[in-house]
Amino acid sequence: MARVLFENGILLEAQSFGAPGVVVGEAVFNTAMSGYEEVISDPSYRGQFVVFSAPEIGVVGINGQDCESQHNFCAGVVVRHYPTRYSNFRAKQSLGAFLNQHGILGVSGVDTRALVGMLRDEGAMQAIISTQDLERQELQTLLDHATKIANLHLIPSLTHPKPDTQGVFDFGALGYPTLNPPFCVGVLDFGVKQNILNNLVQVGLKPLCFAPDSKASALLEAYQKKEISGILISNGPGDPLKLTRATHEIATLIEAKIPMFGICLGHQLLSIAHGFPTYKLRFGHHGSNHPVLNLATRRIEISAQNHNYCVGDRISQVATITHQNLFDGTIEGVRYLDSPIFSVQHHPEASPGPRDGLYIFKEFARLVSHASTQ
Repeated sequence: MARVLFENGILLEAQSFGAPGVVVGEAVFNTAMSGYEEVISDPSYRGQFVVFSAPEIGVVGINGQDCESQHNFCAGVVVRHYPTRYSNFRAKQSLGAFLNQHGILGVSGVDTRALVGMLRDEGAMQAIISTQDLERQELQTLLDHATKIANLHLIPSLTHPKPDTQGVFDFGALGYPTLNPPFCVGVLDFGVKQNILNNLVQVGLKPLCFAPDSKASALLEAYQKKEISGILISNGPGDPLKLTRATHEIATLIEAKIPMFGICLGHQLLSIAHGFPTYKLRFGHHGSNHPVLNLATRRIEISAQNHNYCVGDRISQVATITHQNLFDGTIEGVRYLDSPIFSVQHHPEASPGPRDGLYIFKEFARLVSHASTQ
């Protein structure tokens, strides 16, 4: 058994199918109908409980090839129904076994449809999940004294010092191709997803990861020595406005006119470094079915999303807005006017569409290639 207490006072009884423990996190909902393994292993969900709107979670088990990270995962998952059996020829273990292995709480048997409606109406909120037999007042006391997620340091300390140089998964061969990219780019790693690295390789860019607290001087030196030909600023968890030191270093990189590409948190940090703060959405965007309008082509692209923070409209003073979310009109992409820099809020590496986003990585490859020949 388990109990879930939300900061608005809602208390739920549930079944535990993951790791035991008592954990406080921020509850958000995800509307994706598939890809729960990628969601759970996405470092951007660190410190959060993911409420899945899809009623059946766990039916295809877990396989190691689809994990987005090996170390940094969400705080827990909340599902309507967890099947005791899984069935997929690629599966190596059950979802429950995976959660236990990595210390992630998992609870089932709750009305996730109602929870999604609650979080949509009231916004993302703090919650506590306990598999221990704690009374409501004990849970409330722990929740009241817990540090708010906005004040937590959630950026993973681990990076990918030697990322696998593999491209996009080949479903024909059921594996990853071996590629030899002609250019190398630095990845400022705030919790980069494995498939971002895969997509970089797919378009001819070998990633070289730098720790999130790296100095701009280290990346500039690598660029001047032609060890890297551009910089990707990755996704990651938490409030971008708290990353003041990283923002200062990114501002130095902007001044150097290095080709740069930001994804999600990277998109937000580039905006802040240009002098335009971000703001928090009521319940964020979390799912794989968000329509995004490409303002240049007027085509509607299906996007994968995972963020609580957003770039404001004032960014148009220094950048052209390239993409717009058709659900709420928020900014999904920009290209800066006086620098070889662009960014997107959504996740083009998450195979939405399923290949709607690959062209964005190709654009970065063209930008890097052009700068390298100058």
